[in-house]
Amino acid sequence: MSPSDKTALVTGASSGIGAVYAEHLAARGYHLILVARRADRLEALAQTLSQAHGVRIRSVVADLENDADVGRIEAVLAEDDGIRMLVNNAGVARLTPFAKASGHDSQSQISLNVVALTRLTRAALPGFLARNDGAIVNVASVLAIESLPISAVYSGTKAYVMAFTRSLQSELAGTGVRVQLVLPGVTATDLWSEDVSGVPLAVLDKDSVMSTRDLVDAALRGLDDGESVTWPSVEDVQLWNDFDQARARLFGATQRGLPASRYRKN
Repeated sequence: MSPSDKTALVTGASSGIGAVYAEHLAARGYHLILVARRADRLEALAQTLSQAHGVRIRSVVADLENDADVGRIEAVLAEDDGIRMLVNNAGVARLTPFAKASGHDSQSQISLNVVALTRLTRAALPGFLARNDGAIVNVASVLAIESLPISAVYSGTKAYVMAFTRSLQSELAGTGVRVQLVLPGVTATDLWSEDVSGVPLAVLDKDSVMSTRDLVDAALRGLDDGESVTWPSVEDVQLWNDFDQARARLFGATQRGLPASRYRKN
């Protein structure tokens, strides 16, 4: 199928990274299903992209922290055999020391960053495998490999996305279904505000902040180039290769049935 025959479903599409993904994919000729909570922004984006690129766009208002709303999107993924790409972009960060965080803040991060992403991926996979064609893009974070004093739950959820995606890549090797892991650094989105993450963009080092356009440009270039793991802000890709190889060596070192000598009595 050419892109003009395919549909991409993008979550968190009303602004930020998701909106830029929608713009880029529409420019490539994909029809779109845009999912987000804010109906007014979704409709405005859909109208703009439809007029600019002549593609069909369906807006679905849904809160992916809500079980029933996730179920509605699962049904769309299962029933629409034109869908060939799923961009799991929707996510939230509540950055505060865990002891001071509310139960709701922790649950909202787990529900959106982990549960919704897992369920939507599971809903898309049977059709993708049956057609031997599809791409899943899971947007994680560089905090998947680092935990700050304020990011216990957020880092935990993004570490899950990383591990989940890497396992899927191994499971799907040799099929026509691709899974890309994208690990953004600080990106200029609505997440960085006092109301959402608790950390306003203004307090961050401006030299460390990437624009959403640069982020998505890099992520799609990585997808085009066949990357399974894309670090948009990392110049030296050997750092990732070294990290991944060290991880594999460490795992290999665990495969023994005796305690390490430092834990055994003399």
